Amino acid sequence: MTTLYGLEDLTIGTGENVTRLRLFEGPLDLSFKHCGITSDFVAEFAALRYRASRSLYREVRHNIGYLTNELIENAVKFRKGGEILVEASLKANTFHTKVSNFIDRATAERFQHLLSEITTGDPGERLIERIEANAAQAGASGSGLGLLTLMSDYGAHFAWVFGSREQDLKIPLETYASIMLPEISN
Repeated sequence: MTTLYGLEDLTIGTGENVTRLRLFEGPLDLSFKHCGITSDFVAEFAALRYRASRSLYREVRHNIGYLTNELIENAVKFRKGGEILVEASLKANTFHTKVSNFIDRATAERFQHLLSEITTGDPGERLIERIEANAAQAGASGSGLGLLTLMSDYGAHFAWVFGSREQDLKIPLETYASIMLPEISN
């Protein structure tokens, strides 16, 4: 049985013309360095169509880089072994991405609880509430601030699909996101 949080429309997939990157677990050890390198690559790839306008290019590269880095960092930080799959595509003026990884049961339960809190109501209000709550308890991990910032300040839309719990040791997690991009003027 799967569990969905967020917008069901995003889970349809990224369609054709998808760029796929696999971050393998192995001798290099997946680390935050890989998050930055991978998100920079995806952002550069997506922003190239805006290179005629220096300001649009920078904006798109920044927005996609921030979104992708946040999702990959979360996958690296909370994963339960195995590879991480990053998929990205551009459709019209929308960037779509999907990050797949495995998490353990306890992490899945904590994350589902967090998602039930941060996906309801106004993202801007939730962001302020979370900032205030985190100030009271320094060093909180898994607070949702990055996701709320993306929803509130960048207009990102999300969906999360938690796979079957038949295999309690590793639960598949798919994180879908989309962000609107500016029109390209001719």
